[in-house]
Amino acid sequence: MNDAPRALRPEANWPAAFPTRLAGDVARVLEAVPPDRYPANQSFTVDVRGEVLVVPERFNADEPGPAALQALTPSERLVLHCLYTRHGDGYVRQRHVEQILTSDEPCVVPYVIRLVGEYVLEIVEAIGRGLPGLATPGSPQRRLYGEFIASNPAFFARTERRVVSYWSCYYRWRHPSFDTYPGGILLATLRACAEEQTGRPLPHHTPLTRSSRAN
Repeated sequence: MNDAPRALRPEANWPAAFPTRLAGDVARVLEAVPPDRYPANQSFTVDVRGEVLVVPERFNADEPGPAALQALTPSERLVLHCLYTRHGDGYVRQRHVEQILTSDEPCVVPYVIRLVGEYVLEIVEAIGRGLPGLATPGSPQRRLYGEFIASNPAFFARTERRVVSYWSCYYRWRHPSFDTYPGGILLATLRACAEEQTGRPLPHHTPLTRSSRAN
């Protein structure tokens, strides 16, 4: 008896993970990717400029070959990179998230922030390096991420709790203070983005930083 998982096409889950205006791009990308042997049974829900997206937690299809990738349009490649940020292999996730960090497409933001709340420190560090505009008041990047967080406070709160949990379990020995932990630094910057948009402080779900205590 063959107990190997049956390969499934990912068409059923992924269209809801992107805005409807990208439906054509999503359909063409899903035709180009191999079957997913371990389709996700969990997802997260976010609001992107008034449209609810339901994003599967994991995507385990093999990556398409270079020829298939080259055949995609820029917007289709953006969709593909978002898909593979949910891959089960951390190296694959990092490779693909690095390709979308400079994008000004709003639906990219939840894929990036979801990775901030995962355990691979190298990915968190790559995100911090790839989003320099977050630290610049009034920058387009700061507005883009601030608007998303302001619209999704529960999602951001869960992300904060995840970052704290992974820091406490795996990285506290290296970064005894949450202030110096790359995930903590990135969360503080993201929080500032949202507070700039809303004009009010967000509830804290992390250890208070020195700057927070000073206020």
